[in-house]
Formats: sequence, structure tokens, C-alpha cells
Amino acid sequence: MKKFVIALLVILLALMSVSAYAWAPKKNVTVIVAYKAGSGTDNTARVLSKYATEKIGKTLVIQNLEGGSGSIGWTALSHARHDGNTIGFVNLPTLCSNIVEGLGDYKIDDFIPICNHVNETSLVLVGKDSPFNTLGELVAFAKDNPGKLKASTNGMKASNHIGSELLAKSAGFTYMAIPYGGTADQLLALRQKEVDFSVAKEADIAAIMSEVKILGVFAEQRMPSLPDVPTLGELGYYDKWYGSARAIVAPKGTSKDAIEFYEAAFKAAMEDPEYIAAAEKAGVTTAYMNAEDTAKLINQQYDFCVNEVAKLWE
Repeated sequence: MKKFVIALLVILLALMSVSAYAWAPKKNVTVIVAYKAGSGTDNTARVLSKYATEKIGKTLVIQNLEGGSGSIGWTALSHARHDGNTIGFVNLPTLCSNIVEGLGDYKIDDFIPICNHVNETSLVLVGKDSPFNTLGELVAFAKDNPGKLKASTNGMKASNHIGSELLAKSAGFTYMAIPYGGTADQLLALRQKEVDFSVAKEADIAAIMSEVKILGVFAEQRMPSLPDVPTLGELGYYDKWYGSARAIVAPKGTSKDAIEFYEAAFKAAMEDPEYIAAAEKAGVTTAYMNAEDTAKLINQQYDFCVNEVAKLWE
């Protein structure tokens, strides 16, 4: 009898967890990542998906659709069926800069925000064997040798290219930007000594920390995880925070019930102690925002691209 009561309680609890929402996926969920496997976005998506699967009740299947600075994946996401079974990660400000530059046929309102996942501060990097040991040395060389310095980026006018431009404009030097297919390829080029420097984020380099030197961070205060690395502002360069956010969205037309279901499920996943430990180990800076606040963030990033980023190339 006792075993029967326990089994009944388990069933009732399961039913209660499902019935708490008016909607839940009936099959595995496709999660579009607009960058290749092994990229920073892919790595952070997989860390979260492992723990979110338990909260959602269905397997999250990562689908990597890389190319065009993210525009190939985001075009596919905007055109996906809005039945709640396809969601995806978008990178800010790259999504917004792509729209401003007309790199895809999607618009901001083609996506419905679910939540934000991470905010990551941008870093200035060189290879481990680089002759530059400080950002001041790199800047001095660039000024003495106009246009000779080369930087790898994750795509023309994508997030890391914007970071390189913010540094160069604020420090007063010129350089050659070389676009690659994504951050993974960009960092491979740096490690293979094809370029002199790069701008990327902490999670992007978590697996290759021994192969790079970090010369500066785009933050108003030093990062707790990198206390010995100066901010750009300390050195007299760009003095505002700059980095990337990675948010989860659904195609336009997805029901409010589905959005609320995923919003709650991802929040629960990001509050799971096991996820928190795994995220910290992977260098993932979790920054959950609900759907409403994520919508505000996307709009802010769009304004940033229209009003500030565009001026970098004037």
C-alpha cells in the first residue's frame, strides 16, 4: 500500500508540473545556433541545454546553421514554424548590426524574446607568442606602422569587429580587419599567427586560455575573473562597457503560452546549482532576463547599432 501511495504521489506531482502551464512541447525542441559547433555561442548553448532539457521535459536538439555573420541561422529561425518546437539563440549586437546592414531578410519584430542567457565582456587578445605584452605596446606599434596590424573578426561588422573598431578609433590607430566565418575560426587564425590581435569574449577562450594573452577588457571596472588585466578606460581608450549578450527567442507568431513556458523553464535551469557550477567552469557569465527585459535589451542594442556603431565606419 505504501509503495502504491508513493507511486501515486509521483504521478500526481508530474501531472501538476505539466498542468502548471497551458502549453508544453510534445516532441523534441530544435534550437538553432547561428554559429558552428565549438564556437562560444555553441558552447554556452550546450551548457544550458543540458540542464534545460530536464525542466522542459523534452530533448533540446542544437542545430548549427553557421555563415553570413549569423544571418543564415537567423534567417532560418525567422522562417521556422511558430508552433513552439523551434527556438534559437541570437547574439547581440550582431543580430542588430546585421539588420542595419541588410545582411538578412529578417527584422527585429520577426523574433519574440523568451529570455536572455548571458552577457559577456569583450577582451583584447593576442597569441601566446606575440611580442606585445601590454595593450600600450600594441597601440604604439600600430601608430608607428599605420595599417600594418591585422585583426581577425567573426564577420564584417559583427560583434568582435565592432570591438576592434571601438579600440582602434579610441586609441587613434588604423589596422586591417580580416573577417572569418565565426569566433571559432577567428580565434584559430589568431593562434595560427595569421593575425596580430582579436577581440572576443571570456567564454570564447575558455578552452584556449593557455594559447592567448589578454591585454585589456572592455569594462568600466576590472573583471573579478581577470583582476590583473586593465580596462581600456584605465589606459585612456574606450571607457564604456562593451560585449555581447546571447538571448533565446522564438519565431514571430509563437503563442504567448509557449513563450511563458520556455521563459519559466530556462529561468529554472539557470537557477539550478548544478548548471551554475557547470557554467562557471565553462566561463559562462549567466545573466538571466525575462521576456520583457530581453525585449528592451534587444531594442537598446538596435539603437546602439543605429546611433553609434554606424559612425565607426563613417
